[in-house]
Amino acid sequence: MDNLTTWNSRPQPVGDLRWRLPLPGEFPEGDLVALGGELDPSTVINSYRRGIFPMKVTALHDAIAWWSPDPRGILPLERLRVTRSMRQSARRYEVRVDTCFEDVIRACADPSREDGWIDDEFIAAYTRLRDLGWAHSVETFGRDGQLAGGLYGVRIDGLFAGESMFHRRRDASKVALMALVDLMRTSGMSLLDVQWCKPHLASLGAVAIPRREFLAKLADAVKSDSPATRLA
Repeated sequence: MDNLTTWNSRPQPVGDLRWRLPLPGEFPEGDLVALGGELDPSTVINSYRRGIFPMKVTALHDAIAWWSPDPRGILPLERLRVTRSMRQSARRYEVRVDTCFEDVIRACADPSREDGWIDDEFIAAYTRLRDLGWAHSVETFGRDGQLAGGLYGVRIDGLFAGESMFHRRRDASKVALMALVDLMRTSGMSLLDVQWCKPHLASLGAVAIPRREFLAKLADAVKSDSPATRLA
């Protein structure tokens, strides 16, 4: 596994906020905080800055829903649980960053996966964020040069908001996660958001924390007030 120390691009400005999203003090009880809107770059980036992320709801006819779970899943960088098997697997893969983002997100969107919800609208929206320098992928390749696994998400300052991961070979997505954590550490980042603390993430060191605690960590991680990232 290569040691990666750089991201490929600096983010471009995303323009004015087109849809009103609730501020943290306005969040209702529960994980769902808003419905509707569009996945334009400004709305999506500003949602992450407020501790919100989009995900469609099949039961609501695939409406765009905006979520801020309570409790919130994070993976503290110092708590990543690296097993002997993962270290051995890392030797079998080459890790790259931002070389095949669309391949990664389409693999994550495979409709045969359980609870798959990523559709063409989300693929187009996050590919646009990739073009603007906000969304990134970490990819693992086998010795035969084939894509074996990976993950993608959104970076804003010290935050990486993990969206989804996939694997086609053993431990390939876990190796991508190991590389992401290394990259975040070398880049001076502090907060890896995993949305909900699901069992497979908990086995890797993820924990669930109260939403108010997450929002405090988010405020520390996302400190810049540049036109590209400022809250509207």
